[in-house]
Amino acid sequence: MTARIAQIWRHPIKGHGREAIDHVTLAEGRTMPWDRTWAIAHAASKATGENWAPSLNFSRGSKAPGLMGISAKVDEATGSLTLSHPDLDDITLDPDKDAQALITWAASLMPPDRVASARVIRVAGRGMTDSDFPSVSLGTLPSLRALGQKMGFDVAARRFRMNFWLDGLEPWQEFEWIGRRLALGAAEIEVRARTIRCRATMSNPDTGKIDADTLAALKEGWGHQDFGVYAVVTRGGRVTVGDAAGPVA
Repeated sequence: MTARIAQIWRHPIKGHGREAIDHVTLAEGRTMPWDRTWAIAHAASKATGENWAPSLNFSRGSKAPGLMGISAKVDEATGSLTLSHPDLDDITLDPDKDAQALITWAASLMPPDRVASARVIRVAGRGMTDSDFPSVSLGTLPSLRALGQKMGFDVAARRFRMNFWLDGLEPWQEFEWIGRRLALGAAEIEVRARTIRCRATMSNPDTGKIDADTLAALKEGWGHQDFGVYAVVTRGGRVTVGDAAGPVA
């Protein structure tokens, strides 16, 4: 059975929204274009914007579940974003120019017992991925269906904030690819590490409210809290929904 690329997602602001797209052009050694281009540092953050920084420096869904209900749309021509949330009015802005407007818009989604968002950060040349190396993320729909069977309902792919979702594989086959190269359409990646999941995946992406213990289900079902993998782009190229994907011989 040939694996296919079923979904492609980007997340313009780390922890603040996602957008489904039908194609993307990857560049060698780079993160996905418009993915985690911006991150919102909280008041206790040590991130400066000069270099990559760990997720604990930023406002994100694991600490503020309401953020998981945000969807985003990028205007690539202008660099502006339109953000939507079921509890808020839509807003269109440029995070580089309208940082305070962005922070103010999302403020009601931040729990009162969490440190407040303070500034918007953008690191030149890469997205603020969870990995310390410039990565793209990959999951498989068979693994997602297996988790759904364990939990007793269809688990939305949006909970896991992946870039690429593949179909036409065996559940958990992606974990066998660590250290291997994969073709993704015209591009090629090397799978580097499994992704350890956090509490953000417990939130419903339609509402931003916690409604499912994904972490307990993973632990009880398979003895770990891993879902999906990180990879680096080793050959640039265009990737489109429906393209073939799989290990390079």
